[in-house]
Formats: sequence, structure tokens, C-alpha cells
Amino acid sequence: MQNVQKYISENKDRYVSELMEMLRIPSISADPKYNGDCKKTADFVAASLKKAGCKTVKVFPTPGHPVVYGEHIIDKSKPTVLVYGHYDVQPPDPLELWESPPFEPVIKKTKIHPQGAIFARGSCDDKGQFYMHVKAFEAMVATKELPCNVKFMIEGEEEIGSKHLGDFCEANKKMLACDVILISDTSIISNKTPSICVGLRGLSYLEVEVTGANRDLHSGVYGGAVANPLQVLSEMIASMKDKNGKITIPGFYDDVEIVSKTERAAMNKAPFSLTAYQKDLGIRDTRGEKGYTVIEQTSIRPTLEVNGMWGGYIGEGAKTVLPSKAFAKISMRLVPNQKSDKMTKLFTKHFQSIAPKSVTVKVRPHHGGEAAVTPTNTPEYKAAAMAMKATFGKEAIPVRSGGSIPIVALFEKVLKVKTVLMGFGLDSDVIHSPNEHYGLFNYYKGIETIPHFFANYAALRK
Repeated sequence: MQNVQKYISENKDRYVSELMEMLRIPSISADPKYNGDCKKTADFVAASLKKAGCKTVKVFPTPGHPVVYGEHIIDKSKPTVLVYGHYDVQPPDPLELWESPPFEPVIKKTKIHPQGAIFARGSCDDKGQFYMHVKAFEAMVATKELPCNVKFMIEGEEEIGSKHLGDFCEANKKMLACDVILISDTSIISNKTPSICVGLRGLSYLEVEVTGANRDLHSGVYGGAVANPLQVLSEMIASMKDKNGKITIPGFYDDVEIVSKTERAAMNKAPFSLTAYQKDLGIRDTRGEKGYTVIEQTSIRPTLEVNGMWGGYIGEGAKTVLPSKAFAKISMRLVPNQKSDKMTKLFTKHFQSIAPKSVTVKVRPHHGGEAAVTPTNTPEYKAAAMAMKATFGKEAIPVRSGGSIPIVALFEKVLKVKTVLMGFGLDSDVIHSPNEHYGLFNYYKGIETIPHFFANYAALRK
């Protein structure tokens, strides 16, 4: 292990420069005009895997964006680790809120990252995090200290629901066969308090449309008589939560996992300051489901949130219009036992039922995925916990995340293996928001920790 860590230390600057080169490519999967950039990024990943030492590397086309596959088999009798990541990124909007251009990465020091952080879209989610694995693999191959077989599957559609990855996995079960899946697309509590994600929420993502009149109308001539879709939509959405933060969709909570008082008490032992939380977000109070702490609200409880809402005139100056249509994008984060298809149907039925006769509504499902919980008594979890302790110097705390990685449940269903979620980001890295960044400390710490995982896992699987 000393040789591996020495190699990593000697190549840190190159590791950063390579990552920044990839971050300059705007691989926005949601926008078709960036399809060429997604392909360019896939080719960059493939070239990186080849240089790092993969004996086999392929770029597989899909009906959407390509999947990059690489493998390095040292001994078929040894365990195989499949590393999953995604090279696609969220749209950078609103651009005016970025302190530096989203695809021109820069390193800046911050209070949380005194060593510096890379500011760019995708720096943490997930280019910086999956590239840690490529570089750790490179170090193990270069020093001849790779103890396991390794496979990589880096896709380009995670930010739009991995809609073609299920078919890819079904069609390539034999190629993807492994003993464990390793993912870095989650966060730790802080740089002083390591943690390992043991649970993810599921997701149902929809778009709704409310239509009033058959055209935009003059708000003076028709206002007061004709329904305003924006107001109606606002009232409909507002009615979907009560004063205690409970979601009012009939049947919404029927399948929700009941977490024991013991587990709830354990998760609330994680370091957390409500005052610091509010200060960081610039808010004076929280507004979650009553009866649950912030830690519980953002991990073991389901949610319904409006992600965007629009309609009418929003340009410069004034235009007194009564809009014909109003739209909103809505996401529901789901917990174990809640199935995304069922929740989408429940939402659709309820949304249609509460619409007044003065409007018509449409609900368009976009994508979804299932919640996942990983056990903490397996060789893979123990290997990750030991690796974290080796590099952070203290025990990692198991935590549930509020985010969603739908592919985790899919992997378990199709490939019949468990996943280890060993991420190194921070919640303060503002992924999906302007000024996303990833600390150099975290990037390096991930690269240093991953070889320990491989060594531990190989030893525990003997």
C-alpha cells in the first residue's frame, strides 16, 4: 500500500489537470444540442481507462448517450468489483449566478476548503467522484498492487433517469457479472467526520400542464371571469401539503417504511447543528414534516417538491396577459416500499381529481427509480468502513441519504449484487446549483481511500 500511496502523491497535480480537462466538456444529457459533447466525454473516459491500464475498453452506443465499459481481469478466482459512475451533468442554469463560467474550471480556496476546491459543473456530481476510481485504479496497476478484478461502467444518462441503462444491463449481464458494485456519488458528513451512505430515496419525476382558455387573453378584458391557469396551478399545488407538512395525496403513505425508534435515535447521533444548517442556507427556519428531525425529514420520509413553475409573460417590461397555460415540474422522493410507478399513478389520479372544471390538466411522467437500503454487516461494507478509518483516522458513520440513484435498485434486481456507496462529496458542494465545486482534499482523499477498499475486500473475501 505504501507504493500505491507514494504513486498517488507523486501524480496529484496530473490527476487534477486531467479532471479539469474533462470538466471543460459540457456533457449536459438533458439538452439534445449537447449530444456531441456527451459523446466527446465518453471518448475521454474511454481514453482515460485505457491509459490507466484497462485491458479491454469499449464505448457502447445506446438509443441515448453512450455507455463506457472497461475491465481489467487479473485472476478469475479473485473477487470482481464493478465501478459505476456517470459522466453527464446537470444544466448549469441560471448562468448569471455562477461566479466563474460553469465549464471553465478554476481552483479557489474557501472556508470549508482551505486547500482549494474545483469550481465547475460536474466537479462533484459525478465527474470528480468517478474519476477518483480511474486514478486509484491507475495507481494500483502501475505499482502492481491491484488485488481484485475491476470493471468500469460509466454512463451518460444518470441525470435524466438512466432510461437506457436497464436494457443495457439486461443485455450484458455476463459482461457485467461481479461480486460488488462500488459507487462514489454521495457525500460524507464533513471532512472531519467520515460517513458511508447506506440508504437512498427513490424518485418519481413529473411535469404537469394546466390549460384554461384556448389562447392567451387580455387580463383587463377577461380577468375576473376566466380562470387563470397560473393561479389555479398554484392553488392545486398548495393543497397537496397540509399545515403539518404532510402530503395529502390519498394512499401516499400506505407503503412507507416504518423506521424503528432505535434506528431513528441512532441516525440522530450524527453531528448536526440546526443553527449552522440554517445559516449555511440563509434561512431563518425549516419547514418540514412535523414530528421528524431535519435528518429524518431528508432521509427516511418521502417528499413532494416543485422544481420549476412557469407560464404567461416573464420577459422585460410589462404585458398584461392572462395566460392560456401554466406548467410545473414536480419531484417526489420516495422511501423503501414505495414504488415509483404506483406513486406516479396516485399523483396523477389525485391531481386530476382536484382540478376545477374551469381548466383541463395533463400529467407527463418523466423518470423514476426505487429506494434502496444496503446492509452494514457485509464484507463490502466492512471493507469500506475499514478503508475510511485508514485514511480519515476515525470510524465512518452509516447514514441514509435524501438523494436518489435509481440504478442501485436496478443493479440489485438485474445483476443480483449489493452496492457500496462510498462517496466523498459534501452537501455544501452545491451540486445541481450554480457554483458547484469539489474540494481537492476530498478528491485526493477518495483516491487514497479506494485502494484500501480493494485490499480490504480482497482479504475479507478469501
